Amino acid sequence: MFNKSDYLILLAAFISFILSVSLWFTGQREEGLYVGIWVPSILAFGGYIKTVLRKL
Repeated sequence: MFNKSDYLILLAAFISFILSVSLWFTGQREEGLYVGIWVPSILAFGGYIKTVLRKL
């Protein structure tokens, strides 16, 4: 069902989410918002890569 690359993409998104939340609650709100928008970008990139590799 999931392969190694899926877990790596999910791990990267989760680390980005944790970093965003920690920045937000330490008072660095703008930086937290900036890092927070990485999460959907990482997931979208992972989906794109899976689609491209599936067609090869």
